[in-house]
Amino acid sequence: MSATRPLSSLSVLAALLASQAGAAEPSHRLPEGVMPEMAVWGWTLEEFKPGGYRGFLDMAAKHSTYNVITTTIRAPLKELTDEDVYKQIKEGTAYARSLGIRIAFDLDVRLARRAFQKAHPDELQEMLRLREFDLRDAGEVSAAIGSTDLGDHYTFRTTHYIPLSGRLVGVYSYVRGPQGIEPDTVEDITAKGCKVVAASAREVKVAIACGEATKGRKACVLAAFTHLTPDVFAPHLLGFQREIIQRYADTGLAGVCKDEWGFPPCYDGCPAKNDYWFSKSLADEYGKRTGGRDLVRDCLLMWAGERGRVPERQAAINVFQEMSRRRNAEIEDDFYKATKATFGPAAIVATHPTWYPYPGVQEFKKNGLDWWAATRDLAQTDEVTPYCCRTSLAKKWGSPVWVNMYYSAKRADYDKALWAHALGGGRINYHPVYPAPEQKGRNWAYDSLLRGGLMRGECRVRLLNFITRAPLDCPVAVVFGHACAMNWAGPAYADVGMALTDALWRAGFPADLIPSSDIASLKLSDDGLVQYGPQRYAAVVLYHPEFDRPETAAFFERAAGGKTALFRVGNWTAGPDAKPFDGNAALPKAMAVLPDAASCAKAVVARLGERGVAPQTGAGERMTGFGYGMSAPPAAGRCRLVDGTEIILSGAKDVAGDPIRSALEVKGHKITVDATGVVGIRLAADGSLEALAAGGLKRIEAGALKLALEQATDIALWRDAAGKWHGVLQDCPGPVPPPLTALAADWLRLSVPPPLP
Repeated sequence: MSATRPLSSLSVLAALLASQAGAAEPSHRLPEGVMPEMAVWGWTLEEFKPGGYRGFLDMAAKHSTYNVITTTIRAPLKELTDEDVYKQIKEGTAYARSLGIRIAFDLDVRLARRAFQKAHPDELQEMLRLREFDLRDAGEVSAAIGSTDLGDHYTFRTTHYIPLSGRLVGVYSYVRGPQGIEPDTVEDITAKGCKVVAASAREVKVAIACGEATKGRKACVLAAFTHLTPDVFAPHLLGFQREIIQRYADTGLAGVCKDEWGFPPCYDGCPAKNDYWFSKSLADEYGKRTGGRDLVRDCLLMWAGERGRVPERQAAINVFQEMSRRRNAEIEDDFYKATKATFGPAAIVATHPTWYPYPGVQEFKKNGLDWWAATRDLAQTDEVTPYCCRTSLAKKWGSPVWVNMYYSAKRADYDKALWAHALGGGRINYHPVYPAPEQKGRNWAYDSLLRGGLMRGECRVRLLNFITRAPLDCPVAVVFGHACAMNWAGPAYADVGMALTDALWRAGFPADLIPSSDIASLKLSDDGLVQYGPQRYAAVVLYHPEFDRPETAAFFERAAGGKTALFRVGNWTAGPDAKPFDGNAALPKAMAVLPDAASCAKAVVARLGERGVAPQTGAGERMTGFGYGMSAPPAAGRCRLVDGTEIILSGAKDVAGDPIRSALEVKGHKITVDATGVVGIRLAADGSLEALAAGGLKRIEAGALKLALEQATDIALWRDAAGKWHGVLQDCPGPVPPPLTALAADWLRLSVPPPLP
């Protein structure tokens, strides 16, 4: 990943703002180099009309704070490789720039599927479907397998990932016993006794000859259907991806989007485990990784299981799932590098890798749960992704906040989400209301967010962006066994430790969820604490490490000599090849072993109390949707960042911000404040004020600093390394108030957009 960030350091930011101070007209929008304020825009056929992009952009320029808009195509028969699409995107991007808005456009290959098919017709994605049929002792059995029509938001209003053709891959005959297939009875009968009756995009139908020898046996028919989307393992995929990005090099885009990448969607994770993503390239790679094993034969093993071959089955699943994670991560990383090479190191790479917003079976099948390997500068998620994933991704990518693409069918939900996101260390990428009532029309989904006080509240939250580049302080990490969680033949399938992290968040101790596949990113700090990015942990839990690599044990053995309290849930009896490995003995004896998530959460909270780790506001709200219910922060409370910044947020009653009249203690120092919505304070080692962000500030006393303002003012104020103050004033017409001019000479002036009538 490039060391260059799209966000300026605070010292660079100070110089940037000083150069803009005194501008004739305050802007609604933050300058470049500051954490962007983002929204989502889908181009329908309306936007492809001459000047069709102007309506939304004019409205956003006047009534919103958005300065980066993540934009995608939601129109039929429009592909990125079409000349008219290129011209319209270039024109729309230029018009947005003239209004102070930057566009990051979705240049994903799924928006050029017909072009990829034309260029590489033999490199499309296949689905291998396994279906079992009972054989008889005479005649023949007709065995038919149908295809499925796949679709997601990329196919909304356009052609789905439709099946294009079908073919027979193989037929196996066998006897089933109480422990699965009897392995000695498996016979490949594809070439003897099987006749293809039909092979089309809709169906593959086979006639299987039966006789006395087939009595009591079963047959598994394996059919592959080719779909209208590139094969994830296609040899030309990365090159095609780069060609699209380079085609748009002269358009003036601020960045490029790749949204929810992976295999086509599977909304239930295929609980029967009888459908597998497939292609010749994928099968070849599987053979390389397994010393020449046949993927088709192993799909039968992975699906049905065979007596006496449990370790082989587990090992095959581990290889298959890890291949998915690694390949999808490779595609994401190359997309990131291509974007930076084309548009410059400060280009924004958006949006999120989280498709089904939970680290569970749907993501296992789509991308191998590659979230922590999908390269980004800004940590990005969507919908109801658990907060423990959002915060850990911020640590992974060195992102000061996480950004969540949020939507709801209820407009009022956005008001609460603004403050809950901020209290959990994040910001919103504003997706239009979805699904919106049809009678209100398409524009209402966008317009309604600009009515009322939502943008006023957003303006107060954004003050925090000026005083810190630090993420939420999470004193606990839960490192879950990535291979174990994804292995349906293992001891803890689909359990990533969410009950544990949820209990910790509810108790007021935010916890980061980290996959063991990213163990190399965990370090030991100079003071002996386990560290992930900028975050140092008071406690770390290793959760169900079955099938993990020895490197995981080696890291925790080193960590045992430090100051982080170590815990474990779940046994470790096998390595990634499913062969016996005494992981329990390889882990340090100082690591406390707990039987389950509930007892572990209790033990961790007790240990944090012993170490004097103060709780933050607990997550008490419930996010529901997609079949999951997870805890979320409320719309008012107190949190802290890893750089020591203490934050009070209050927007539970009024989305523009509630009164904050508090006497609080920060690092043993008493502070009194009268403000609205937001108060962020960071003290220097000597107790003096180092940084302040406050909405509607009237008065503050913090050590030697005493400010009293006649007019309530939105303010951000911080000292640079030389001790010089720099400031931002928002929604403050007229001269800079005298108490503030005594502190700083240069002030950046910002305005608050008027709400849409």
